[in-house]
Amino acid sequence: MHDPVHVIGGGLAGSEAAWQLARAGQRVMLHEMRGLRMTPAHQTDALAELVCSNSFRSDDAERNAVGLLHAEMRALGSLVMAAADAARVPAGSALAVDRNLFAAEVTRRLSAHPLVEIVRGEVAAPDPAWRHVIVATGPLTSDALADHIRTLTGEAHLAFFDAIAPIIHAESIDMGVAWRQSRWDRGSADGDGDDYVNCPLDAGQYRAFVEALLRGEKTAFRGWEDVPYFEGCMPIEVMAERGPETLRFGPMKPVGLTDPKTGRRPFAVVQLRQDNRAGTLFNMVGFQTKLRHGEQVRIFRTIPGLEKAEFARLGGLHRNSFIRSPVLLDPWLRLKADPRLSFAGQITGCEGYVESAAIGLLAGRFVAAARAGRVLPPPPPETAIGALLHHITGAANPATFQPMNVNFGLFPPPEGVGKRDRKAALVARARAALAGWMAASGSAAGGAAGEVRTATAA
Repeated sequence: MHDPVHVIGGGLAGSEAAWQLARAGQRVMLHEMRGLRMTPAHQTDALAELVCSNSFRSDDAERNAVGLLHAEMRALGSLVMAAADAARVPAGSALAVDRNLFAAEVTRRLSAHPLVEIVRGEVAAPDPAWRHVIVATGPLTSDALADHIRTLTGEAHLAFFDAIAPIIHAESIDMGVAWRQSRWDRGSADGDGDDYVNCPLDAGQYRAFVEALLRGEKTAFRGWEDVPYFEGCMPIEVMAERGPETLRFGPMKPVGLTDPKTGRRPFAVVQLRQDNRAGTLFNMVGFQTKLRHGEQVRIFRTIPGLEKAEFARLGGLHRNSFIRSPVLLDPWLRLKADPRLSFAGQITGCEGYVESAAIGLLAGRFVAAARAGRVLPPPPPETAIGALLHHITGAANPATFQPMNVNFGLFPPPEGVGKRDRKAALVARARAALAGWMAASGSAAGGAAGEVRTATAA
């Protein structure tokens, strides 16, 4: 059989790219260094390990762009979405997963596929003999490979800080103080509507907590401090520095919640989201932090209901890297300076688990089509996946390019539609555009642009 496609990086983007290639009948060598060399954020050698959160955000395809992206990826046969659905835990209208079950399912399915070979070891630079390569090393690309990319492109790679939120053992939460409720009582469709644990703070407790955050000892990063934070993963104490009310209108906002003990909305609230299917672990929503570990324990135990909290994992901070994709990549995610190299995932400047996997899905399909002697047209920008691709490969301003989540602002505006009906029009147009693209390009769930799906594919 012909030479394999080499996918560097076994995160969500690399795993999805490998799956799409294999489903299209292409041999894949999936290179992952974890198991031999770890990153500052990962804890296991499992493929598609989730580190920042266990949430894929909203699953509502009618009202949220990321929910629409979920639906499009399901229609395109996404491995990541299939594994997420299999590992789902209660989280209201959001799609949250048991992170261990999720990674295990992705690893199992790729390991079992006859066209996928998982190779453990760091790739410092793609072998010149490799004909097709997808770089999906994510925001924690190793220094050696990052240096190679910088030399190859002539562009200094950009970087930003990314923070991880703590995880708490459920049995250590004082439910005599805290209560279960989803905001506006919007719980899971198959649940009881109480998917989050809420810890209330009155005005005095809130102000004391903010003061403790500001005074708490933080981890120092010396030369890294000139690297900007990504707004979507801002450390809680950095948000507090923006003003005393910032947290109360951000991750600690109490709107849509009623404390059953008082019958009133609390002044502020800390929400905890279920982190595993067994319901034994809860993630502190929006509490990414660079506080030192001892300070995290001390300060977070001042939150009502968490006075005796036991932490399964404390928060942390690591540096993320991404390339200037609007300058460096073509519409098929190929590096203009060396088209045998494609890029996928967060290293391209998309932000979020789902977005990373979506770009991996496209990269895999584009390469599969090219190896079959075909050109797969990029999905139209009227779709969620097409809007995201269009943004990172040309629509974004290269001078101000920063990681971006999918959002309706990336879509071409609908014509002749009022503000009230805009979202519904965008969703309807996206569905029609995706169906048209899939029909015209042969992009069914099993593969891309007319590739052959092997009879033995998983």
